Amino acid sequence: MSTDRPEKRFLRATVVSNVSIAPLYYRLKLEFNDESAKALSRVVPGQFIEIELSRLSLPPFKAIPENLLDSAQRQIILRRPFSFSDITVYGDLRVCAEVLFCALGPGTLRMTTLSKGDELGIIGPLGNGFSVPKGKTLALLIAGGMGAPPLQYLAGYLRSNKPEMELAAFAGAKSVGDLPFIVKGSELEEFSRFGIETHIATDDGSAGFKGFITEYVTDWFKKRCPPALDTIIYSCGPEAMLAAVAKLAKENNIDCQISMERMMACGIGICQSCAVEVKVAGQSCSEYKLCCKDGPVFESKDVVFE
Repeated sequence: MSTDRPEKRFLRATVVSNVSIAPLYYRLKLEFNDESAKALSRVVPGQFIEIELSRLSLPPFKAIPENLLDSAQRQIILRRPFSFSDITVYGDLRVCAEVLFCALGPGTLRMTTLSKGDELGIIGPLGNGFSVPKGKTLALLIAGGMGAPPLQYLAGYLRSNKPEMELAAFAGAKSVGDLPFIVKGSELEEFSRFGIETHIATDDGSAGFKGFITEYVTDWFKKRCPPALDTIIYSCGPEAMLAAVAKLAKENNIDCQISMERMMACGIGICQSCAVEVKVAGQSCSEYKLCCKDGPVFESKDVVFE
């Protein structure tokens, strides 16, 4: 992948579709044209956009989940960050991008009302993305809950740009209903459509392995014993899971890149609300970097986990 970051810009997007794939989970497809399309034509997996939601309306009262009735009334001031789950480039003047979201708060609840033809104001692309070091022949994609989107995009990206690379996807959630995927038996359609082997773990055992996804990956490592120098791990999800993934990577001497989750209110490093503690190379101290500018993708060995 190229390390050259596309210039971030104020963009306009038109909603192509907004489809519910499961209770609370939606797949939003956006179309960008002209200059907005050019800005997104070189986006790599892991980068994100900030979407303006302040002008969106709430859904009908009866459609608002009971647990969101109070918070739904809050005024939306700040933009919300979303990574891409897919991007398709149709030349320099048209790009279609997909965003996966879960209606869990006043902002995402309003997003459920978006329909074909609606327009959105967006800042992007932002942050850095995943990269592929030379010599890697096996990539493990480990997703926890809503950490799925950038790894979905990464799966298609690697299959198109690194067809010789072996890929394996692992996804974990509390239950099968919390998996932000189309689940068909033991497969996740978003990965299996690329011919990628998929593995599922749920805390309650309602799908796949019963337990944490990191426990499943640990067992997989013991059985497969992948060569460390040829392997790389990509992961996104809750911080506790990322800490476990980082520990697993360190124990097996495997390169690992993680996409951190933080409240990124501005997306451009002004609000300073998304600090991530990282180690200082060659020293025993640490420093703070901004998830929105220096991340959201970091080398797992550099991040300080509590």
